[in-house]
Amino acid sequence: MPQPPTPQSPIPTAASKAVIAKLAEPRALASLNPIAARFVYSLRLIALHQRAKRDPVPELAARLHSVNVAAKSLALSQTVCAVWPEHIHVSRFCCCKLTHDEVTIATAIEAVADRDRAAFDRALEGLLRPDRIERVWDNASDLVMAELSAA
Repeated sequence: MPQPPTPQSPIPTAASKAVIAKLAEPRALASLNPIAARFVYSLRLIALHQRAKRDPVPELAARLHSVNVAAKSLALSQTVCAVWPEHIHVSRFCCCKLTHDEVTIATAIEAVADRDRAAFDRALEGLLRPDRIERVWDNASDLVMAELSAA
């Protein structure tokens, strides 16, 4: 028999139930803008190469068709790994669904691509210390510029 709610455990509202249900649904990789999607693929490829103790740059450059974009992707991945509060969870390279970490990173990159600093800050608010967010913005901006100049 369920316990009646106490002041410490309020009855969930329909809005909070909807938010929880939405969080339980994994987001599809295809829903991302192309720059964010390519970075998520890059992040997965980098993780795969790290496990194999191999340099990811040659394959990144071949897949992304740009040494500059590959270098910027690697730099951003290293920055994100350095500032993230725990190990970043990535899906397998072939998976069409995103982890929560991938969604957060992709949302931040989409905000950079849109030049929307407020959306970028909201995506990382409470997750990263404010002094670390600037490094991510700078590296993500470099990646977006490299992607746009390579296109």
